[in-house]
Amino acid sequence: MAADEVLICAADAVLEGGKGVRFPLTAWGEDATGFVVRYGGTAYGYLNRCAHVPIELDWAEGEFFESSGLYLMCSTHGAIYVPDSGRCAGGPCKGGRLQPIAVNERDGQLYWQPDEYFRPARA
Repeated sequence: MAADEVLICAADAVLEGGKGVRFPLTAWGEDATGFVVRYGGTAYGYLNRCAHVPIELDWAEGEFFESSGLYLMCSTHGAIYVPDSGRCAGGPCKGGRLQPIAVNERDGQLYWQPDEYFRPARA
């Protein structure tokens, strides 16, 4: 484990096209949440903030995918994002994208990697 990696959850808690897992962090000095989802067998992490309006995406905790399980959808205005890139695929987020958070899967666990924008949550 890299010294500054932060444990999110057990890898098997994030199922393909299913519920995501939220985790607390500090984004640009403000309290926020990130989330991890699984798509195409790979775990992807993003800041839980729509590119259209800076609000959280999930309509109930961990519910990020729309009904087909193919796209991430903002619960407020219906912006649709491609899960493996965070790019806007439709709706009011035109040209926008979700902010990616580096996620590593190792030894049955998921970790996220802090960087200059995203730091561990303040105590």
